[in-house]
Amino acid sequence: MDREFLSDLFADFGPVTLRRMFSGYGISADGTNFALALRAGLYFRADEETIPQFEAEGCGPFQYQTRSKTVTVNSYWQLPARLFDDSEELAVWARSALGAAQRAALRRRPRTRKSKAPEKRTAAKKPASKKASVKKSAAKRAPARKKRAPKKKRSF
Repeated sequence: MDREFLSDLFADFGPVTLRRMFSGYGISADGTNFALALRAGLYFRADEETIPQFEAEGCGPFQYQTRSKTVTVNSYWQLPARLFDDSEELAVWARSALGAAQRAALRRRPRTRKSKAPEKRTAAKKPASKKASVKKSAAKRAPARKKRAPKKKRSF
């Protein structure tokens, strides 16, 4: 599936953002990813509210093969093939997929980012240990260099 085809497919739904990922595209609206367009087909985000619709249509969850096993991703389900010809009904399914993605985002707890800069302490600093202060003072002093004797001239 190419960009132009996907843009036309979601015309009744509204504007979508297509982002390259894996072997296809991630499809999002309002900053929320709700669909995947991959070589194997089009997959919509699903949850406990929308999975029965997919099951009623005989669709299954997204699966991929690794070297040792088949991995099933239950949060994305394959879109029924009949919806490729009915853009109005596809838009209804896309809205429910977007709703499922938004509900999942609400359930997910917010990620905390650790700042790169250390926090400033308002309390008094602890005095440095003796070893640390000795190392600091030794590091400040320039190392003494040995003087070399001048090279002797050789006469042959």
